[in-house]
Amino acid sequence: MFCLWAFTGLGQKTLIPGAAQFHAYLPALKGKQVALVVNHTSVVGKTHLADTLLSLGVSVKKIFAPEHGFRGTADAGAHIDNEVDRKTGLALISLYGKHKKPTAEDLQGIDVVLFDIQDVGARFYTYSSTLHYVLEACAENKVPLTVLDRPNPNGHYVDGPVLEKAQASFVGLNPIPVVHGCTLGELARMINGEGWLVNRAKASLNVIPVANYTHASPVHVAIAPSPNLPNDQSIALYPSLCLFEGTNVSIGRGTDLQFQVVGTNIAGLGDYTFTPVPKPGAMDPPLKDQKCYGYNLSNLRARNLGFSLKYLLYFYSKSGLGEKFFTSPSFFDKLAGTDQLRLAIIAGKSEKDIRDSWEPGLVQYRKMRQNYLLYR
Repeated sequence: MFCLWAFTGLGQKTLIPGAAQFHAYLPALKGKQVALVVNHTSVVGKTHLADTLLSLGVSVKKIFAPEHGFRGTADAGAHIDNEVDRKTGLALISLYGKHKKPTAEDLQGIDVVLFDIQDVGARFYTYSSTLHYVLEACAENKVPLTVLDRPNPNGHYVDGPVLEKAQASFVGLNPIPVVHGCTLGELARMINGEGWLVNRAKASLNVIPVANYTHASPVHVAIAPSPNLPNDQSIALYPSLCLFEGTNVSIGRGTDLQFQVVGTNIAGLGDYTFTPVPKPGAMDPPLKDQKCYGYNLSNLRARNLGFSLKYLLYFYSKSGLGEKFFTSPSFFDKLAGTDQLRLAIIAGKSEKDIRDSWEPGLVQYRKMRQNYLLYR
């Protein structure tokens, strides 16, 4: 059986991603010139979607690859060159760096684009930004887009500040919260339906849903979606810990516990120490070769933790650095989607007060989100 997702929990049905439901989209590909937006997670069974479609006679003409590349091994933010896939001979076009959006030339002669990438449900995870730009390019060039949907491992809740327009960037393009509670298929419907594409363009969009999935479903991600999210624990902690990227605190890049440890080079903090060193996917990690003091979160029940400010507030208060704690204030604000979180922390506001400040935006977002859900 073609399936990436399997569960042994009592009463849990097998989740079947859109890519594995060939009956739902193969007929529409007959006689068409196809482009794929895929990476190393685009697998059906043990075979990459590109190889599977080619074996089934689908005319795949080119592959677009997001951040971390087609094979998923590049460092976050690393430049990725266009190249040719050695196995298939297909042209690989990077959708990262200065070329985030397919051009009219890229899409020339293409009849349909298939998008199949595993996301983790956090606004600043850039695969959703790639989706936005692909959707926009398809709208502008009148090329239909089919999203082969996959489950969201953080899809069971919605939390965090809603992005303000002034903070829009590749780590957050749309007015959604940090944890948006959508699969990429649902998010594509939202972006299209709310008119968030340039000039309020609308793409011809089709979504192949995940069979047997609900937003309450526990999701095991069988293939690490990027080099520094190696397991389910790191994926669950990612929304809470990624904000540290704008500070002088390490979240484990350059260790074997990426996004599962948190610490800084101030002696005596926490009860755990680690030292980041160059590793594949993090060749120049923050605080490289420096002993870091903090906490090991790898044994927490992270799925139940949700989006927490606990560690951010703790390290800010213990650092004694005040506003200098934020080594890159502008990047922190882009990750948060607002400058109000950083200013509230500097002002000494409590987590409750901070959460109360973003609740009105969440109420509006949750109401709007209902219009685009494919799963309950």
